Amino acid sequence: MNSKQLISRDIELFYNRASEETRLDKGMGVFEFERIKSLVEKYIPTSSSKIIDIGGGTGKYSEWLAKKGHQVHLVEPVAKHIQIAQNRANRLKNRFSVHLGEARKLEFPDNYADLIILHGPLYHLQKKEDRDLAICEAKRILKNNGIILGFAINYTASTLVGLLSGLIHKKPFFEMCKEELTRGIHNPPHDFPWLLAEAFYHNPEQLKDEFINQDLTYLNTYAVEGMAWLDKEYFVNMLNDKKRRTLMELIQVTENDSYLLPFSPHMMIAVQKKYNYGK
Repeated sequence: MNSKQLISRDIELFYNRASEETRLDKGMGVFEFERIKSLVEKYIPTSSSKIIDIGGGTGKYSEWLAKKGHQVHLVEPVAKHIQIAQNRANRLKNRFSVHLGEARKLEFPDNYADLIILHGPLYHLQKKEDRDLAICEAKRILKNNGIILGFAINYTASTLVGLLSGLIHKKPFFEMCKEELTRGIHNPPHDFPWLLAEAFYHNPEQLKDEFINQDLTYLNTYAVEGMAWLDKEYFVNMLNDKKRRTLMELIQVTENDSYLLPFSPHMMIAVQKKYNYGK
């Protein structure tokens, strides 16, 4: 199957240019990787769970979960990532399986998984009907009482970066921010080719509604980076044990504070599929 059919050409080009493989090894990525692992761990139901990692990229999270003894399936639409993920899986004793595919049409049976991680679909699918399809498919393949963890980009993310960096005063960047803040639509201006390809940026209530509207039970929303990254010496301080502890404690104290969620570039929603006897 040609992965060009699975996702937009702009997203494919973005990931062919950027390195998703090294992104989690440097800067904010190192912290993101550790933080997301700790959030996912809160919801792993058993010591041997069936987990689907949708939009799992090059397989770093799938590898971590497989090493913990889980049965993991990675689904990913970017061919470049599939190859890296397959090589990664081949080195493991407990391999995870790798599937070229995408969130709106999953090749798994009904009531199959204990835990589903939606890593890219919520922000790479710009149209609401596509995100609804992805959530519907995740719900279909989830067991009763199973959990979906969905990662989203906050509608404030570019604006906060723009204010901290001064980019907000560049007209194309500000126009992009206004679209994100008012409509959630993210399209990078031509002058900023390094920005994420076309995407959708959620506000926290809207994210919650997209899951609740499909009869999934809302559990919680977590700030991924929280507001700690606003520390102007963030990267230096994260390398200092004492200062890092302070920042981590700040994140934990505020991770579920709905008023502070928009200060976090990324958020994770947790929902559950509960069997409804009345239907």
